[in-house]
Amino acid sequence: MRVVIVWWDLAESATGIDELRDFLRDEAVDRFTGHPGLVRKSWISDRENNRWGAVFLWESAEAAARPIPARAAELIGYPPTHRTAFDVEATVEGDSHRLGTLAGLGLAFA
Repeated sequence: MRVVIVWWDLAESATGIDELRDFLRDEAVDRFTGHPGLVRKSWISDRENNRWGAVFLWESAEAAARPIPARAAELIGYPPTHRTAFDVEATVEGDSHRLGTLAGLGLAFA
């Protein structure tokens, strides 16, 4: 498995976190649902430091290397400021939380 973390410093973008949150709800979540090789994607934001990004968990390095939709980069106006990839050494899933499924959770759906 492979983890890829991307984020944008939004200081140079005309698009902010609120608009990107709308983009998630209206378009991006559906676009990535069922994407080949993608195990999980979590979108992340840091309003205090004006950053936006995503954490991808891929089933393999090959899956992580395939092209993905670049609509966020179009909206922001430039490619991610940072992109880092890691091999996954181990995973665990907790069973004592009350969230059930993670699908449909987050500030974009609040």
